Amino acid sequence: MDLFSLKDNIALVTGGTHGLGMAIGKALGKAGAHVIITSHSSEHKLNTAVESFKADKLICSGYMLDVNDEQQVEDVLSKIDNQIGNIDILVNNAAIIKRVNLVDMDLSDWNQVITTNLTGTFLMSKHVVKRMIDQKRAGKVINMCSMMSELGRDTVSAYAAAKGGLKMLTRNMATEWAKYGIQANGIGPGYFATEQTAPIRKDGHPMNEFIINRTPAGKWGDPDDLGGAAVFLASKASDFVNGQIIYVDGGILATIGKPYDN
Repeated sequence: MDLFSLKDNIALVTGGTHGLGMAIGKALGKAGAHVIITSHSSEHKLNTAVESFKADKLICSGYMLDVNDEQQVEDVLSKIDNQIGNIDILVNNAAIIKRVNLVDMDLSDWNQVITTNLTGTFLMSKHVVKRMIDQKRAGKVINMCSMMSELGRDTVSAYAAAKGGLKMLTRNMATEWAKYGIQANGIGPGYFATEQTAPIRKDGHPMNEFIINRTPAGKWGDPDDLGGAAVFLASKASDFVNGQIIYVDGGILATIGKPYDN
């Protein structure tokens, strides 16, 4: 099991204050990592999340960070270098979605989704990995992709464009950085039971029924279901895995219809 140990590793999870990012951060922490989480929206939320990690007896630090601001990215990473140490694992989780039909979408909304979900990942990875290369250290980059990296759906065109781009960015990261001992892979979550999905997970809600029927596992995912894939991709167990996207979706991408259709 030493292959999966993250002891003495420092892992940075952007947007790790809630939902899937927090679940991944806690999984990395339980495997032994010192976890750093970031928030763009709320210092109170960041502090509350850090306390949640500590309540689970995990080592956690928090920083306010806008992944779209390159100078701020560099400044925060320099603080982490000085206050905590070298980042070994980067999880690019910060993301937003705007549910608008493409013909009705404002350019500002389109740009915000693309910038946060795709350009923010580029900026974080650029500055973290440059440090790894300069210091001749191996490392791991994990990009949070999506089923929308593979599929389309109404009202999420900007999000799908960003997540599709993120899949290819992940593959190109692997191509450029493998020679330095750095692996870049992605995780593509399916539909998960989080605070954000609570309104549509009620019995009788058409979206709830659609998702349960569309998922071969017949249920929503639990955020903790992502932990195994995250620890695997962050650990030595995945040292020869590069440029891959692991879809943790209950089997949705494996089927074209309801699980029991003929």
